[in-house]
Amino acid sequence: MSEQLTKLRKLSELMVKANPGDHFHALGMRFTAVEEGGAKMQLPYSDAIVGNPETGVVHGGVITALLDSCCGFAAISCLDHLCFCPTLDLRIDYMGMAVPGRTIYAEARVYRSTRHVIFCRGKAYQDDPQKPLAYCVANFAQLDPEVVKNLDAQIVAVLDSMEDAG
Repeated sequence: MSEQLTKLRKLSELMVKANPGDHFHALGMRFTAVEEGGAKMQLPYSDAIVGNPETGVVHGGVITALLDSCCGFAAISCLDHLCFCPTLDLRIDYMGMAVPGRTIYAEARVYRSTRHVIFCRGKAYQDDPQKPLAYCVANFAQLDPEVVKNLDAQIVAVLDSMEDAG
């Protein structure tokens, strides 16, 4: 699985760097860890993530996007090939608002993986992981191997070409 994790880590870096117009760039998200069954991300505070300009409070949708992305990469980390896992369901329980000016962290773990669905739990927090801003439970589709049998090779080719160019 270590070669697969190396590829997944490269893919996670590609996702946050390749397309300047995507939500990773717009929000400033970045991965801090991708391991088998889990992922960690961080989101530095910026004006782009503020929901209320008068108070500087972070928009809840930003936290949702962060947790969905973090859980999605945790789900992908369980696969034995590179692919994407579309979100089937995402539930967020907001526990409090983010303090303006502070980085938000996200952690996600897979707690069950079946042939068709990968189940994850995650949390977002600022300074203390024991005081989360939000918890989430998310389910991701594990795509049919026949449908995506060539996707792994296509993703690896893109990653390899970027390495060759860099």
